[in-house]
This record gives sequence, structure tokens and C-alpha cells, in this order.
Amino acid sequence: MRLLAQLTDDPWSGISPSVYETGRLVALAPWLAGHAARVRYLLETQHADGTWGGPGEYALVPTLSAVDALGRHPAAHRGLAALRRLLSRPVKLPDTVAVELIVPALAERLGLRTPLDPRPLHALRHRPLPHKLWHTLEIFGPRPEVVPVGGVVAASPAATAVWLQEPRPGDSLRYLEAVQGAHGGPVPAGVPVPLFERSWIVVALRSAGLDVPDAVTGLIRSAFSARGAAGGPGLPADADDTATALHALALCDSPGPVGTLGQYREARHFACFPGERTPSTSTNAHALQALGHDRALAEWLRDMQEPDGHWLDKWHASPYYATACATNALGGNEKAVDWVLATQRADGSWGRWEGTYEETAYAIRVLAHSPRDVSAAMARGAKFMHGWDRPHPPLWHDKDLYTPTRIVQAEGMAALHLACAVCR
Repeated sequence: MRLLAQLTDDPWSGISPSVYETGRLVALAPWLAGHAARVRYLLETQHADGTWGGPGEYALVPTLSAVDALGRHPAAHRGLAALRRLLSRPVKLPDTVAVELIVPALAERLGLRTPLDPRPLHALRHRPLPHKLWHTLEIFGPRPEVVPVGGVVAASPAATAVWLQEPRPGDSLRYLEAVQGAHGGPVPAGVPVPLFERSWIVVALRSAGLDVPDAVTGLIRSAFSARGAAGGPGLPADADDTATALHALALCDSPGPVGTLGQYREARHFACFPGERTPSTSTNAHALQALGHDRALAEWLRDMQEPDGHWLDKWHASPYYATACATNALGGNEKAVDWVLATQRADGSWGRWEGTYEETAYAIRVLAHSPRDVSAAMARGAKFMHGWDRPHPPLWHDKDLYTPTRIVQAEGMAALHLACAVCR
């Protein structure tokens, strides 16, 4: 399987570049090779209204980072005006990684006031940083408790650069030089994440009846420790990666250490990690699939369903992702099917802001569970996907929005396979 082989041959190219992360390198590591290319990337990705990043609330974090990075450049002045507009009305924050800390930290650097309470940020500056926050070390500065793994700090170029502080030869500098090569200077917010990519791809393909190489199971199994599985080097193990890796192994008829998931249990549901700010529906859907059966967890997942039939999630901007995860775990949900049928666009696609290949794949997944004849809707969605010829827009949550390109490709392959089987 070419997608899975790419994870070993090229661990850098599967994740799209991040405005936020690239901006942090421009601001905090101008000594790093590729600086001029990163500046060009920021200038080229600014929107006409002065912002960077995704629609609505998703513009705040990347715009803060880009404005701080560009200093006195005219693009920064336009960005600063956009920030003042964004902050002049009630602030709606997306549920992206550490957003409640990143926004006040960058606003403070720019002399901007926000309605967010900065005290949690200030408190963290005076005590050891929890492992889950090493991924955002760039907003705290070097800390003695942070230890790179193979030169990488929590799969983050910005965190690694801040830990390194200067261009010292070694694994960390080699990582920073390699990670920017895939995009010619700009960098993703989290890379490499081989366990994350392998597990999600295997689940997408195997659950649709497609084969994957036997060797992949060994690679997934080797990522387990007593704490479960982590998405990438230096990241802490978490319930989402652990559950999805377990489900991937089970689908390959090679059951993994299911007991590792129990440490993340909180009453009826699972937390991604200790001290979690908001629970994740997709993580709990993956946990239900890993366990095979859990009445309390299934009830919790149904309780999280929105009145119109969809689900929302902290790891993805689109309700179609969360709805597909929940429907897959529950073995079908006709209320979700009704919602998907009602929200199909005229061109056959589905999407939160516009019709996309990725979201259409998730919608087809939901429909594939229905006992009703939904083949016409699936066929229209598949036709849209076959005609897709654009880059996949970022919809996944890290510090800002990103696209795990290989996972999206696998989800598309799986959905088209399911649609073909139903529409024959």
C-alpha cells in the first residue's frame, strides 16, 4: 500500500504547513535556515481582509502569530487592524490545542488586550510544565524539565527551536532542517506523527473491507508503552491514539493491549489525557470501537448527539468527521443519516463551509450504515469526489487548522469503495 509506505520513506509530507507554527519560527528562530522562505509563505497566505488561517474564529491564532512574526512589515499592519476588529467583539475561541494559553501569550507580545484571563498562562510560567503542554513550549520558553526525543520536542518544530535556542549541531537542528524540506521552508505544527497516520489509515481502509500490508501491524504494536500509544515522538500517550491503534490492530486480526485504555476512563467516558478541558466525541467513538462493547460509553456517545442528528468534536472543525466517527462506532444511527441527507449540497457534496472531498467521504460513511436505500445520495457524493482536483482545505485541529493529507486520501478511498459496492 503506497500510502503506508510513504510514512516510512517520507515522514514529513503527510501534514500540511501551519501559519501559526511557521510564524513562531520566523519570530523566535530567525537563525534557522529557510527563514526567507517562511516569511514569503506568511506574506503569500494573508487574506484580503488582513487575516490568516481559517474562517471565523479560526483566524485568531494564526493571525496573532503572523503579525508578531512580520513585525513592521505592511502586511503586519493590515493584520494588526484585522486583530483589533476580531477582538472588538465577543471572542469565540475554537477548541484548538492550548488556545486559551496561546491567545493571551501572543496578545501580550503585541500589546493587545483580550477578555481572556491571563492568570493560567502566568501560573504555568512559574511551575514545571505538564507533559501535554510541551507541544506548545514556544509560548513558555526553554524549560529544564523538557527533554527531546531523538532531538524532537513533542513533534513540534516551534517547540524544538525554542528548546534549542541557537543553531547548535545535533539531532534537533537536523530535525528542524529536515521538517521544512517537504514544504520548502514552512512547517507543520505537528510532525512526524507516524502512529497517528498509520492507525487512522488502517482503520479507514480495513473498516471498508480494503487490505493493508501485514507489516503495518508490527509498526503499530511497537508504539505501545504502559501508558498506551502516542501519535509521534515526544508526545505523551493519549486515549485517542491508543484507542485508534487498538482498533487498527483488531481490524488486522492482531489484538493489542486493550488494558492500556482503561487508565483514561472517567465515569461513563474516556478523557484524552489527564486534566482535559473538553471531552472528545471522536476519541470516545474510537474507544468504543476498540472495546467492542460498552453500554455506558455508547449511551454517553448518544447523549452527545445534537438535536438535528450530528455530532461535534474537539479534534476537527467539521461535524461530518465527528458524525462519521460516532455512527461508525454505534453501528449506524438513522437520525445522523437524516441529517446527512438533509445537508447534501446541489453538486452532491457535503461540507461545513463549502463542499469538500474529505467531508463528502465522511458523509458517505454515515450513509453506508443505513438499511434504507440511500444509493442515489451516495452516488452523487462519489461523483463529486471523482471530480475533485484541488488541495484539501485544512479542517483538523492542532494549534491551528491542518490537513493530514494521507489520512484524507485513505478516507476517500474507503468511501469510494463503499459507494461503489452500494451503487452497483
